[in-house]
Amino acid sequence: MKTFAVPLFLSLTAGAMAAQPAPVVSPEVNAAERTVVFRLRAAKAADVRVRTQWNKQTSPMQKGADGLWSLTAAEVPPGVWEYNFVLDGLNVLDPANPAIKPQRNPNTSILHLPGTPPNPWDYQEVPHGAVHQHDFMGRAAGRVRSVWVYTPPGYEREPARRYPLLVLQHGSGDNHKTWVEHGKAHWILDNLIAGGRARPMIVMMLDGHPLGQVSREAGDRRAASLTAFRRELLEEALPLVEAHYRVSAQREQRAITGLSMGGWQSLSVGLNALDRFAWIGSFSGAVDEKEVAASLADAAGTNARVKLLWIACGKDDFLLERNRQLVAALAGSGVKHDWRLTEGDHSWPVWRGYLADFVPLLFAEP
Repeated sequence: MKTFAVPLFLSLTAGAMAAQPAPVVSPEVNAAERTVVFRLRAAKAADVRVRTQWNKQTSPMQKGADGLWSLTAAEVPPGVWEYNFVLDGLNVLDPANPAIKPQRNPNTSILHLPGTPPNPWDYQEVPHGAVHQHDFMGRAAGRVRSVWVYTPPGYEREPARRYPLLVLQHGSGDNHKTWVEHGKAHWILDNLIAGGRARPMIVMMLDGHPLGQVSREAGDRRAASLTAFRRELLEEALPLVEAHYRVSAQREQRAITGLSMGGWQSLSVGLNALDRFAWIGSFSGAVDEKEVAASLADAAGTNARVKLLWIACGKDDFLLERNRQLVAALAGSGVKHDWRLTEGDHSWPVWRGYLADFVPLLFAEP
């Protein structure tokens, strides 16, 4: 009988490979039954829970003999949802899920369950546009800045055509990537355009933190941040987009909107730059009257130049009272506006719906 010597390193490698646990699948979605299985390998953890956005619950997971924790969630509604694990009191992302909500401090993973029929933010078999990334040295910020730009389906095939422009801004905890990766703005635009409900348009999404994240209570620094954002948008980001893309130069073909902090920026900048924007929106935003005093003082001039001033907020949003105060000031001054009080709180499931409602109103032919 012949015998063969197995090199030691091959033996150790084979043993190590054999000892590797199977990859964790999480979340595992059964769309037909509307169930989702969450899993997390944490052999030494004493308590693991999963916090889910659709029901606002934190539910305990069960530990298996192999140290794999799991939970099966039933009757999960269609939507783009956030979730995270709570491991012995520590909030953690799902390490098995590469879909992470872009934030200043990322802390939630993304679960996307398409609807039947599809929702505006679901992927559909329609012509699709493209999202482009641009980095630039920001003079207002003194550091490298970023802007993402969506071009509609067919943009490359019509070299003589110029398009309307929508500036779409994110909230305080997010960044310029969030409207695409979590808000699904590009799919919303694709689906609305394909259905004939919206005009093809270019959308620019600028990082709204030129001075870093600033709290609402920051006072002077918050004011400085708005000034820096206004300068960067009007003097740097817009010229960059105008140089690279075929956007219309007409103010009647330009809109600005955003959610939360982005709504504040859109109202503050848009209503003070009516030579640049004719369509203005705010999703759960809030603005001080003094920041839009010129528009309030000249209602006739504002009404003559603004095609649409669209403000929306949910009944359970913590900024609802601020929105009501703004709407009352607009009404008292005689400034025309469209006020939408809806169901919902201060969250992305509400804001995706607002974008789907707002975009079809833009750039209507006179």
